[in-house]
Amino acid sequence: MTADTTRVSTPRRRVVLTAVTEAALDVAAHAAACADAAAGATVTFAGVVRDHDGGRRVQRLSYVGHPSAPAVLAQVAADVAARHPVDALAVSHRLGDLEVGDVALAVAVSAAHRGEAFTAAADLVDEVKARLPVWKRQVLGDGTDEWVACP
Repeated sequence: MTADTTRVSTPRRRVVLTAVTEAALDVAAHAAACADAAAGATVTFAGVVRDHDGGRRVQRLSYVGHPSAPAVLAQVAADVAARHPVDALAVSHRLGDLEVGDVALAVAVSAAHRGEAFTAAADLVDEVKARLPVWKRQVLGDGTDEWVACP
C-alpha cells in the first residue's frame, strides 16, 4: 500500500465513543465527537426502526443485549479503526423498547477523504450487525411478535 501523500499526519484511528445503552441515540453528537482538524469528511449512519419487515407491518421493536455487548462493541470499533485510515469513529447501539423512527444504531466516522470515511462506516455497520450479541424482537401489525437473527 502506498502512503497517502495528501496528509500531513498519519490517521489517528481514535475510537472516541462506544456505547450499548437504553438511552436515545443522537447521531449529531456522534459526529461532533469525531471532529478532527485532519478530517475532510465525516460520515454518519442512523439505523432507524422502520414500519415494515418482510412485507409485514412493524409496530415496535425491543432489543436485548448479552452482558458482553459493550466489550464486543468496543472491540469491533477498535478492529475497524485499525483496518481503515480514519481519524475517529463513534458507534452506539440502543437496547430496550423502540418505536418506529427511533435510532437503534448510531455511527460516525471521520477521515481525511470521503471515500475512506464511507468505506469505514459501511464496514463498521456490517461488523456490528455480524458480531454484536444483541437480538431484536419485532411486534408486528397484527399483534404477533417474532425474534429476528437470534442464535
